[in-house]
Amino acid sequence: MYYDRAGEGGDAESIVFVPEAGLGGWSWGWQHAALAGPHEAVVWDLRGTGRSDTPPGPYDLETLVADLEAVLADCGIRKAHLVGCGLGGAVALRAARDTNRVETLTLFGTASRGEAFDLEPLFAPPDDRAALRDSLETGLSEEFCEAQPEVCDGIVDWRADGDADREGWKAQVAALEDFDANDWLVEVTQPTRVTHGGADELVPPAAGQALARGLPRGEFEELEGAGHLCFIEHSRTVNDRILGFLEAQTDDE
Repeated sequence: MYYDRAGEGGDAESIVFVPEAGLGGWSWGWQHAALAGPHEAVVWDLRGTGRSDTPPGPYDLETLVADLEAVLADCGIRKAHLVGCGLGGAVALRAARDTNRVETLTLFGTASRGEAFDLEPLFAPPDDRAALRDSLETGLSEEFCEAQPEVCDGIVDWRADGDADREGWKAQVAALEDFDANDWLVEVTQPTRVTHGGADELVPPAAGQALARGLPRGEFEELEGAGHLCFIEHSRTVNDRILGFLEAQTDDE
């Protein structure tokens, strides 16, 4: 598995980003750059994506959580603040329940049941730039795509270089087929912020609200008009809120 780490290390708090199905670590570039200073930031490619290997699938959540633990162990991180989107959010949730390595959760476009995820429109073959651009418009709002065409062009370049092919993507999304956290959400006692774009076409905002309600220490916020990849559209706002959320937890301790 490929990962990249930056920041202070040592006694600094560690933030680990878990990407959406099929998307390379590029998707957290805006957060990685902003948070790798006051904190140690780790971005990794899920198995089946980009610079990580693609062993035969299908994959399950237990395997992806074990991969996450392997990354943490290799980095020497005992506990981390996890930030995940979509499938990455489901992996982070499961890790919070099954391991003792999770301090807090920040989840984007995440639901508690696999049937709430409709991720197919976001996939495109990395060697088809037109398809990459078209599918990107399902993850970002129309307003953002019209206002930021150069940013979208840059994202297409990164997707072509770092996203999963069809085999890897199918193996990853298989982990959501039987995903149903409703019976064990009460076991996830870490402070959790669930954030949803109000115009998310891939995971309904109502599913994010339900997830937050089911968590003992969950809270929900909506970014009006933003799509599934709201942390890209509103990166500055999201970065400030992640930092504020982590600082609040530290102050509570």
